[in-house]
Amino acid sequence: MSDPLLRLSAPRPVLRWNQPALPVGAQLVNAGFINQATLLRALATQRQIDAPLGEILVAEGHVQRSDVHKVLAIQHNTDFINLVRNPPAPSMAHVLSATICQRFGVVPWRWIGTTLLVATSHPDRMSALIDALPPDSAELLPVIANQEEINRQIGVLHGAELAQNAVAKAPERMSCRRWSTRTTWGTLHQISVAVACLALAVAFPAWFATILIGWAVLTLALTTTLKALAIGALVTHRVPASTEPIAPIPIARQPRVSVMVPLFNEERIAEALIRRLEKLTYPKALLEVILVLETKDSITRATLERTELPNWMRVIEVPDDGTITTKPRALNYALDFCDGDIIGVWDAEDAPEPDQLEKVVAHFAHAAPKVACVQGILDYYNPRQNWIARCFTIEYASWWRLVLPGVARLGLVIPLGGTTLFFRRHILEELGGWDAHNVTEDADLGIRLARSGYTTDLISTVTYEEANCRAWPWVKQRSRWLKGYLVTYFVHMRDPIALLRDLGFVRFVGLQVMFLATVSQFATLPLLWSFWLPALGLPHPVITTLGADVVWPLAFFFIAAELLNIVIGLLAVSDQNRRHLLPWVVTLIFYFPLGALAAYKALYELVTNPFYWDKTQHGHGESEA
Repeated sequence: MSDPLLRLSAPRPVLRWNQPALPVGAQLVNAGFINQATLLRALATQRQIDAPLGEILVAEGHVQRSDVHKVLAIQHNTDFINLVRNPPAPSMAHVLSATICQRFGVVPWRWIGTTLLVATSHPDRMSALIDALPPDSAELLPVIANQEEINRQIGVLHGAELAQNAVAKAPERMSCRRWSTRTTWGTLHQISVAVACLALAVAFPAWFATILIGWAVLTLALTTTLKALAIGALVTHRVPASTEPIAPIPIARQPRVSVMVPLFNEERIAEALIRRLEKLTYPKALLEVILVLETKDSITRATLERTELPNWMRVIEVPDDGTITTKPRALNYALDFCDGDIIGVWDAEDAPEPDQLEKVVAHFAHAAPKVACVQGILDYYNPRQNWIARCFTIEYASWWRLVLPGVARLGLVIPLGGTTLFFRRHILEELGGWDAHNVTEDADLGIRLARSGYTTDLISTVTYEEANCRAWPWVKQRSRWLKGYLVTYFVHMRDPIALLRDLGFVRFVGLQVMFLATVSQFATLPLLWSFWLPALGLPHPVITTLGADVVWPLAFFFIAAELLNIVIGLLAVSDQNRRHLLPWVVTLIFYFPLGALAAYKALYELVTNPFYWDKTQHGHGESEA
């Protein structure tokens, strides 16, 4: 089906605007925006990187983007317009489809007779736009406008449609959007399970407790085994293939990179974010950082309005469609406005290493086509702030530097983190982006990549974040992750046979451990603590049902599991930068009880509000990288 376009009887026209007489650089010199020496330097840069001359001059701060647009208007004998003061009429929404507008970065502006004036910041794309339209479409002429204003007007004209598309991008069979626990059947099912459990607990209290404790022990055994195997795989392959140094690719072959940074109710983070990202060494003419915020988010908008953004950074506002407000929905919406061949995601509080993008680009250039994603390492810039921050840093150092690389070495599914992710754009679009309803959209996407035959590589580049250092915000954040893990698990286990076929037996089992067993471990922690009762001379259900002989073997197993956690923690923070955390590793046993509270909150919300996104507020770290 062709895109909807207001059709007229006139045949397809030949382009009527005057073809450019002078190149952009010469026009900028003639207009007095730059001198000849600056032009020559910019032309030398252009011979090294594949970017328009205007983008290079803007990125290097020699001209404003509006200066380039004015020159483009002169070059193409047209007008430079301000879409804020002179927006298109609402009726123009029926002239060009949302798909066409996004694909070519244009918006219909005015009719002059039977000729349609189209606002664009890239008049060189007009021929391709005309070729993409039906043969009997109206005659088109360009007017020049700022791309950010164009994107905003696309949102105004097509916001409802684009927002709905963002909600439904992921395939329904691998999405949780149709999942509801509030139906009559769902409610009856939950009540039935609760009543059955209560009846068993009343009728057979000791055995009911023993079964629950058995599940806790089983999941502990599974997670401990996975950690041991991961560390073993890492030790036997000290330098994983995915982290070996890769030669940088020639500058002339570097692609355009778009990195999305979702923001929501961020009052204090904008200036710090800009300061961090300005340290990036990737050519700014090949980089666009897109700040993604919700239209209803007046707090962040007010912050950005009083903040001067670099020329390589722009804002995309996500319309409020009255459904959900989640990070993956915002990412899906903004994805269609990105220009890059590589799509990345950073969080608002991130401080990536300056050469991170060079490493990402080089890795993709040398990687096999099936490598769809690369994931960097997360670390924290405020580990000394308090005890929770220290424990959080130890926990994540253990995961990102030891366990996860071991999991990758074992060939298991990698549950992606929510930041420092980079994708081949065409594969991300092929998979339908993110599941807009899933509150751990990153972990879900990691599974969908694996099920589709793609792989994720880990690379040795670090992004520093703010460790969540306050108890209740920590619980809220962790409960969202645990709830999302459960939602992700149940979505992909709708058809276990299909999942087994897609992943294979080993990865299927690994997924059970990383998702179901991990959440179970947090929820059943109090059951494992109950084994302190016999040491205090108190009765224990397991002794009643299975006898006292099982207590000592279980006690030795618990000690071994805890010793493994301690060893992993010590290894993870043994380098010079984190050595100050070594004495705190043994205190993790007092840190994880917060996880039990988070698990109960997650289970409650899984039933009552599965799509609720409990926002983590940033900007409380003492120091930054």
